[in-house]
Amino acid sequence: MDEIVRHSRELIEKGSKSFAGAARLFSPRVRDDAYMLYAWCRHCDDVIDGQELGFASQSIDTSSIDERLADLKTKTIAAVSGKADEPVFIALGRVVSKHDMDLRYPLDLLDGFAMDARDHAYRSLEDTVLYSYHVAGVVGVMMAIVMGATDTPTLNRACDLGIAFQLTNISRDVMEDAGNGRCYLPADWLAAEGVSEGALADPEHREAVSRVVARLLDEADGYYASARYGLAALPFRSAWAIAAALRIYREIGTNVRGRGAHAWDSRVIVPKPRKLTSLALALADAAHARSLGRTTTPPARDGLWTKPGLEA
Repeated sequence: MDEIVRHSRELIEKGSKSFAGAARLFSPRVRDDAYMLYAWCRHCDDVIDGQELGFASQSIDTSSIDERLADLKTKTIAAVSGKADEPVFIALGRVVSKHDMDLRYPLDLLDGFAMDARDHAYRSLEDTVLYSYHVAGVVGVMMAIVMGATDTPTLNRACDLGIAFQLTNISRDVMEDAGNGRCYLPADWLAAEGVSEGALADPEHREAVSRVVARLLDEADGYYASARYGLAALPFRSAWAIAAALRIYREIGTNVRGRGAHAWDSRVIVPKPRKLTSLALALADAAHARSLGRTTTPPARDGLWTKPGLEA
């Protein structure tokens, strides 16, 4: 393992133990590239939020959000041109060059961070899904490319999974986000329930918010169902890892929905025994998907969001 890969792995092991654990299922080639891609993602997120590995930074960055974004974009474009001089950008440059990845994908992720930094408004489901693409769906696309996928249908299924993950995150973290002055739930859905964004965290609105969240998780289920059809196109170990992540995240959503108004009394997690069960079941999912993929045409993605340029 060379210095850049080692540095990337260390960042992930410190900043995201869940990802580091899941990455062990990948083949060594995919794992190293995933480390490098994720290290760049983590770094950019930290720069925008003024954090370090997802936690409060010891130093204070006095530059504006726009300055930080501009700097990240400049360094990202330079990295893709092979002119990076920082480890995380050298890592990104390697991944993009090796897989001939379109620059628009890293830049789309930076646009997602900008949506957070600039307090973007989420007036409708379309706004929430667009945000979910920019902060997670595009990561799914880039990871699929790292795993060897190049065809548009598979990239769309990977994007679907990232969007499903983010819709689940939004549902689980509603009250935590509200405490930070953020709301990703569609404002028109909240208004239909008589809830304003400013009153989202009021205990009297928990039942109403839980109904909105249940609707959002229903949307996520459509993306999860679609994403399963992308497993067949991935190498077996990658399909296993992705199938496990799908099962675990979907269970988070199921638990949030099941708790109803009490979903945010404590953070919803999947206990380790359940994760191990998901890991075993995902092995069968991956085998089934590959077998089915040889004989079955996947259903259309009717009704699901598609990024312009990724139309099948």
